[in-house]
Amino acid sequence: MKIPRLGNHLSFPPANQASPEGIVAYGGDFRVERLLLAYQSGIFPWPHKGLPLLWFSPNPRFVLLPSCAHVPKSLAKRMKKSPYEIRCDTAFSEVIAACGEVPRPGQDGTWVVPELVRGYEELHAAGFAHSIEAWRNNELVGGLYGVSLGAVFFGESMFAKAPDASKIAFATLLGNLAEWGFGMVDCQVYTDHLDRFGAEEWPRNLFLDALEVCLQVQTRRGKWQFDLAPKEALSVLKSASEEPANEP
Repeated sequence: MKIPRLGNHLSFPPANQASPEGIVAYGGDFRVERLLLAYQSGIFPWPHKGLPLLWFSPNPRFVLLPSCAHVPKSLAKRMKKSPYEIRCDTAFSEVIAACGEVPRPGQDGTWVVPELVRGYEELHAAGFAHSIEAWRNNELVGGLYGVSLGAVFFGESMFAKAPDASKIAFATLLGNLAEWGFGMVDCQVYTDHLDRFGAEEWPRNLFLDALEVCLQVQTRRGKWQFDLAPKEALSVLKSASEEPANEP
């Protein structure tokens, strides 16, 4: 099938018209307005070396419900010891840069290219992109970044320079998202790491329907500050996982 090329006009083809590989379109840029429209449409950018900018909406979509998240026992034990201080939005540029430096098995280079970094830094300045950071002795040792719209957190990438640092940051995020009533975390595509937290593969249409519902909730725009520390977040996840699951 022919993949549509994006022009200067802010629009995307429908996500459900993606190619079998999940490609919706190519071209365009990383300006804030385009990124916001993409996420609202169930689409995200995924740069590939040597190719024009590609925009994806994979089928199936990997989705995690905060209210159903599972924290592995070994990680839960480590969280109870509170080895790291978890902060939000105090080092966004450092987090996204560190994510770009992490070697990815089977991948040549990184999708965190300079143009992407500038776009997401602007998205962060606009209050939609967030960094979740693990600190030890005032040193940044792990974290992740993503985009928040309505009751959805769109996870993008994570890194760790100390044991379980990014996992504890992510689990703390999940507990706070559950506390705030977020409907889902978009994990994009399958990974073993996120599978252990309870993420599931959803048909694209199910994801798009849930996204539409979640976007009706007001966005928590601006700098984030968690209500729950790691141990408190763990407690929320444990109690939430014991309740009947409700899809958004």
